[in-house]
Amino acid sequence: MKKKTLLNILLIAFVLSFFVTPLGHQGKLFLNRLFSFSPPVIAQAEREQITDYNWTLKDPEWNFFNFERSRGKVVFMNFWASWRLPSEAELKSVQALYDRYGDKVDFYIITDEERPPVEEFLAKNGFTFPVTYLIIGERAPVVTEEPPRSYIIDKDGYVVVSKDGIADWDNSKVYALFDELLGE
Repeated sequence: MKKKTLLNILLIAFVLSFFVTPLGHQGKLFLNRLFSFSPPVIAQAEREQITDYNWTLKDPEWNFFNFERSRGKVVFMNFWASWRLPSEAELKSVQALYDRYGDKVDFYIITDEERPPVEEFLAKNGFTFPVTYLIIGERAPVVTEEPPRSYIIDKDGYVVVSKDGIADWDNSKVYALFDELLGE
């Protein structure tokens, strides 16, 4: 066999491994994380304010609660689905953000899935942030479609970040934003 033919076969095998092996799954996660960037901050004059906090959700124990409890607090909200690769890739940086600000910021890591598969997914990946469960059809103060989708809301209810798609939440730019919002 010629050297060029052997290299072509190896290249094809490598590309195919991304589609049919666990290595491919890890590779896709890596690439999603590699190409995720810090989310853009909305200019102060363009920020929209949430005025209606009347939104019912379920906590990790499957008990109902109202979003009203977060009025006047800094909120991080992330809509995700365990079956969506970009969500899985993003949650590692969400976990790092939660580890740093979990006691200062209200975190809503929201899914519309059932508890058993979500708990299995969290355990498998070592995620410890509290999960919030979306009630399908319930009126919400933000857009809840097509995960991943994330928001940062300041103490006055203004949406400071609205990010559709994957973002990197584990970086100095995001930390500086949270420090600024918490200091106000």
